[in-house]
Amino acid sequence: MNITRRRFLTLSGAVGSGIALSSLGLDLAPAKAYADELNKMNRVRTAKQVITTCCYCSVGCGLICSVDRKTGKIFNIEGDPEHPINEGSLCAKGAGFFDLTEANKYRLRKVQYRAPYSDKWEDKDWDWAMERIAHLVKDTRDKEFVTKNAKGEVVNRCETIGHLGSSNVDNEECWLMSVTARALGLVYIDHQARV
Repeated sequence: MNITRRRFLTLSGAVGSGIALSSLGLDLAPAKAYADELNKMNRVRTAKQVITTCCYCSVGCGLICSVDRKTGKIFNIEGDPEHPINEGSLCAKGAGFFDLTEANKYRLRKVQYRAPYSDKWEDKDWDWAMERIAHLVKDTRDKEFVTKNAKGEVVNRCETIGHLGSSNVDNEECWLMSVTARALGLVYIDHQARV
């Protein structure tokens, strides 16, 4: 990149002024945030653009995923302005889509378990967690499936386990969870959207 004498003097003056003002106790955090935003825009311009569809409801809004060409990781997701359905806009779930990718540093990567009456969390592996959940569900169902109706027949009903669906699953996953919950005999089935 060629730099002219005028541009060099402008940048030198800006840097010098910034150093002088920062020593006076002025907060430069907004300027740094603006600079970080400019850096992100440069990354978006050079990224590989991948078009996909949001899976969270039956609307099917269009998304543009910016993928870093070097690492192959998604670093930005936004609405597709050329998509005929959403024309670039996204609902809250679509706008939060990026937080569900591996780029989210807070994403759950291991099981956190707190024993009953304990005040601290323990790290457990997924196999332990799945086996424990299966054991607790089976024990509960074995105790519950002695309930009989007016005719004296044992009913497939489990009233001590509840199921709350999530808004961060797509339609197919929601259907699968509902069918599974009904197959277990759960009566109290609800969805986060109603809460």
